[in-house]
Amino acid sequence: MPQAAVDSIWENREVRFDILLSQLKMRPGEFLIDQLDSIEDTKGNSGDRGQLLVTNLRIIWHSQTMKRVSLSVGYSTVLTITTKIVNSKLRGPTEALHILTKFTQTRFEFIFTNLVPGNQALFTSVIGVHKAYNSSKMYRELKLRAIITESKNLKLLPLEQIVSRVNGVWNLSSDQGNLGTMVITNIRVVWFANMNDQFNLSLPYVEIASVELKVSKFGMALVLNSSEHSGGYVLGFRIDPADKLQKIHKELTSLHKLYSSTPIFGVQYVQKDTSKVKKKKESDPMDDINEIDESSYGSRDAFAAYLAEETHKDREIVFCKELGVAMEKIKDGFTLESLWSVLPPEHNKKSL
Repeated sequence: MPQAAVDSIWENREVRFDILLSQLKMRPGEFLIDQLDSIEDTKGNSGDRGQLLVTNLRIIWHSQTMKRVSLSVGYSTVLTITTKIVNSKLRGPTEALHILTKFTQTRFEFIFTNLVPGNQALFTSVIGVHKAYNSSKMYRELKLRAIITESKNLKLLPLEQIVSRVNGVWNLSSDQGNLGTMVITNIRVVWFANMNDQFNLSLPYVEIASVELKVSKFGMALVLNSSEHSGGYVLGFRIDPADKLQKIHKELTSLHKLYSSTPIFGVQYVQKDTSKVKKKKESDPMDDINEIDESSYGSRDAFAAYLAEETHKDREIVFCKELGVAMEKIKDGFTLESLWSVLPPEHNKKSL
């Protein structure tokens, strides 16, 4: 089955460390909201001055002294964003941004310190954009039985426009089928039952893997296959007459192709002072960074440096043959050797 656009979009759903320049660049539909210089990654690179980029999908941080040292934190992985007092190598005791995340069943924490005294932009931008991201899930996720209508009319999202409204559409999810209305917009496909509009579905184009015509026990049907990310649903609809079905299929195929290549993620955040950001948006901030040959970069277990401390559960005590002592069992995915390589080799370090 063809892959939905969302299945290849990792930026908002993953945490990645020390990634390639190509992965730091904005993907289609992603845009820069704020750019903050002089930000310290206090958790993993204390004493290292870097740059923080806030986009509509993720937070990006990279070192100014060693460009290959970088982070990409997708908003979908974020559990909490708070502030806390930390001891920064560059500023001493100061208030910093604390971000707790969870990715692949592992918790990571990130602490960012603004090295410009009195500058609150770090807190306002990251917290504000994350809230905007969480409030715009309808643009990116399949929703079933959601509150999407009012008086039998679709409640439009900001940036959304109705392309067509099709009455008399049968949802084939049950043996008898359910008669309802399909609304096609520039963002998604919506269907709701005529008898009970709370029986409904909202499927963004970015979550659609394919739009097909197939023969069913109800006759020829319009079939929408959802992404693996959303559960891999097969949604069938019957539309009469046949020429109307063909027209809707052609329309949806065109819209799906268009908006899968340039998705609208729906994150809207208004900067109070946009003059600085507008100047920086004229070019991708990553264009000024040269790709570094990975073979010349010393091994660095960045993964371990950001693990969140778990105090609620002690790990099993085992005997370590290499050290000749009893110790807590090493977490899955780590080796004894890797625990000694959390920091980069000394020859890779550069002075500020």
